[in-house]
Amino acid sequence: MDVLAIENLSKSFGATRVIDSISLSVPEGSVFGFIGENGAGKTTTMRMVLGLLPSDSGEIRVCGEKVRFGMTATNRHVGYLPDVPQFYPYMRATEYLALCGEVCGLSSTDIRRRSADLLELVGLATTKKRIGAYSRGMKQRLGVAQALINTPRLLICDEPTSALDPLGRKEVLDILTRISSTTTVVFSTHVLSDVEKICDRAAVLHQGKIVMQGTLADLKARHGSNGLLVEFSHPDDTRRFCDMVSPDLIRDRTDVEVTLSSTDPAQEMAVLTLLAENRLLPVRFESLAPSVENLFLEAVS
Repeated sequence: MDVLAIENLSKSFGATRVIDSISLSVPEGSVFGFIGENGAGKTTTMRMVLGLLPSDSGEIRVCGEKVRFGMTATNRHVGYLPDVPQFYPYMRATEYLALCGEVCGLSSTDIRRRSADLLELVGLATTKKRIGAYSRGMKQRLGVAQALINTPRLLICDEPTSALDPLGRKEVLDILTRISSTTTVVFSTHVLSDVEKICDRAAVLHQGKIVMQGTLADLKARHGSNGLLVEFSHPDDTRRFCDMVSPDLIRDRTDVEVTLSSTDPAQEMAVLTLLAENRLLPVRFESLAPSVENLFLEAVS
């Protein structure tokens, strides 16, 4: 079953078409990367999914139910983590989660149980200080806890790691990985390495259109091109090597590194033979697997 299904969704602001007839589906149990540059329309799409912004046309369904602007019944299935979650700074984490639980209509018993479990999950169970004294990473982890208080089937994360340091990013990604067995995650981001780490499916949004989507494995197989990295110790060797190979094969070049498009092992063997015949010894010779970054650059170029 698709937890989230979007069909022919469009949205304009004045004369500017921000979202242009996009369609995508998010199967239950997946971690879905919604990829795009800043300003690509990711947040606009998420706001329409949450019923906070009307669409011009198209349909959104969450757990099979149609989303309607201003009528947020489908949000009982959804948890939401914005890029910069806001809190009451004078509260402690348990107090804030209790408030969130009351808003969601949970009983006192369920609030205590869920709060304890979630604070343990996000590593804040022993933290007693007020939220105003939290670091950015701690606030983001508390944001994950509040988004999960109602046990949602779908968790929407809008750029959750964009402003975090490497440790804070790892902590949030680890949490999202742990919950993925019970909660479907839609992960909106422009940080491509994060998608590589935790997502099994992805869609690329570019200039208001979905230009690529599917499982990461399928996307890499269908769209990603392998590469071959050859590194030399001196720029003169790099120049000699580039003079020997077809210019069409050279994907990228620096003073000492050359990246070639590579489609099969036979081609790599031919490059090795060429190096040996011309007595050129590289300091590095590496086959490059397709990456999310390569997929993205291919999709938007």
